[in-house]
Amino acid sequence: MSADKPKDSRASTQARILLADHKPQIEHLQRRLFLRSSLSIGALAMLSGCNMQDGDSVDKVLWAMSRWNDRVQGWLFSGTKLAPTYSASQITNPFPFNAFYPEFDAPDIDGSTFQLEVSGLIADKRTWNLQQLRALPQVSQITRHICIEGWSAIGQWKGVPFRTFLEKIGADLNARYVGFKCADRYYSSLDMATALHPQTQLTLDFGDAPLPAKYGYPLKLRVPTKLGFKNPKHIAAIFVTNTNPGGYWEDQGYNWFSGL
Repeated sequence: MSADKPKDSRASTQARILLADHKPQIEHLQRRLFLRSSLSIGALAMLSGCNMQDGDSVDKVLWAMSRWNDRVQGWLFSGTKLAPTYSASQITNPFPFNAFYPEFDAPDIDGSTFQLEVSGLIADKRTWNLQQLRALPQVSQITRHICIEGWSAIGQWKGVPFRTFLEKIGADLNARYVGFKCADRYYSSLDMATALHPQTQLTLDFGDAPLPAKYGYPLKLRVPTKLGFKNPKHIAAIFVTNTNPGGYWEDQGYNWFSGL
């Protein structure tokens, strides 16, 4: 057996060199295969670095498959099925920070001058301040945030049922999408059915206190039936539309629906 070791070592070294030479092609293939397999089970396309809009015919097909997957997930979605809830003893402490920037870059927003803009297919386009939002009915939930990166955490969130807010501003509840623009350049959107889900919430508090900056002060969206990146923080504007607004990560290849 000892005589075989040098041969095995040389073969292993040659294999590593070969893999290194073809690493870019292998990584690109892995991304495509991951997307292809994830679409088959209604999961997500994590295509970091894979441009699905670069004219490549395969990427165009995969992009079309992803949009088809969105429609299938939409058909399967139930507006009455609830995400699991938890007890206070199960809350994750500390709750993780996650964004496309480090924690110290979280926007510093003056709540006393904050004005939430609303637009699109709604009847009342007046802005909302925090006092007005807090005057609406408030509910609390303890639900799990599930990140596309593979981790999850349980937190307690309190705020306005999003359906209540949409009804208050006279939103067209038959429209297809609700879009969000955020103070940190993030943007996202939901299908209307998810927006009207009883657990979808305009969140003002984390635990028993106003949202800390790292968790989205002064206003975030809590959607326990979606993956974490569909829960925008630091919301500055909400609009209702029949044109898909996309999203920060969705426009880079992540599955748009990304929910239960």
